[in-house]
Amino acid sequence: MQHEIVTRDEWVAARRALLAKEKAMTRARDELSAERRKLPWVRIDKQYFFDGPEGRLSLSDLFQGRSQLFIKHFMMGPGQVHHCVGCSFELDNADSVIVHLENHDVSYVAVARAPLAEIEALKRRMGWRARFVSSFGSDFNYDFNVSYTPEQLAAKRAVYNFAPLDFEIEDLSGDSVFYKDDDGLIFHTYSTFGRGGEQFLGTYGFLDVMPKGRNENGPFHLLADWVRPHDMYGKGGMVEPTGRYHPADCGCGKHA
Repeated sequence: MQHEIVTRDEWVAARRALLAKEKAMTRARDELSAERRKLPWVRIDKQYFFDGPEGRLSLSDLFQGRSQLFIKHFMMGPGQVHHCVGCSFELDNADSVIVHLENHDVSYVAVARAPLAEIEALKRRMGWRARFVSSFGSDFNYDFNVSYTPEQLAAKRAVYNFAPLDFEIEDLSGDSVFYKDDDGLIFHTYSTFGRGGEQFLGTYGFLDVMPKGRNENGPFHLLADWVRPHDMYGKGGMVEPTGRYHPADCGCGKHA
């Protein structure tokens, strides 16, 4: 790995110049965060229900007595056996901070369209502690533009990340935020998709200061280049352009 080698004084001068840019970026991020909090809200009048280990749950139930709710839209449809490495990576990163979120008025819940039994099997395998519920049979995923009907896809009417979806896939990833006021009214305040979810990946904070950076050099030039379900590192397999991981022995033919 070739790199310029300098004296300590030269390094300090270069570091101070970079620090000024870092401080400007920090201030810009604070301003953007404040602008994000000023977004108008949408009142949620529609009833949504989910299946959890304790039974049927409403959207209001997912708040668990708190006023703020973060929902991870997990890319997992019914019968899906090849799971999204990005969604799994996000849950890995969230698991260690949930206790802090919950003690600061934020509930974290992952939601997937797969039936609860399939979700519970994946959760046990991965050892996740995050609350994870099923929206199977609900309009929730469709209304928040992370799942699509065959008719939507065929008619090119699917929308993702606030723009027309240019490929066919029934389920995608995202993150949404909700607020519940003292009267029990629920509001949708924010959603983000695609690379917008990187802000919830603490691992990138470490990689971005390392000499090799994110080291995502292909074929996708994003996390799918290297991230695997945490129990699959060193076991081969491959990742589709959609982000779904295939173990080496799955026999589907995609990586023969």
